[in-house]
Amino acid sequence: MFRSHKAQEEPVVVIRDSLQVESDLRQALEAAEAGERAGLDKALRIVAETAAASDALVRRRWVREFLRESGIDVHDQVAAVKALRTARPSLSLAASYQLVKEASE
Repeated sequence: MFRSHKAQEEPVVVIRDSLQVESDLRQALEAAEAGERAGLDKALRIVAETAAASDALVRRRWVREFLRESGIDVHDQVAAVKALRTARPSLSLAASYQLVKEASE
């Protein structure tokens, strides 16, 4: 077997705008009428929870949701990798496998 001694890179970069959404919600809360405040407070809590999620968790959620919508069991690794690579041709075989492996944990 041949193994690379290179550090494993993350297969997908997670981009988030949670901080901007949180800022926008805080501004809306400052200007909100009393009847709107409870809903905006709840939205702020949801955004804070989402922003606190690790990149690995965000990737797992994304893969699981994609596979669920595609009707593919995350534990059927061959079908899952194939579906990811078909939907996102820029993903390498190794990256697709890594994503499926993480999602099945």
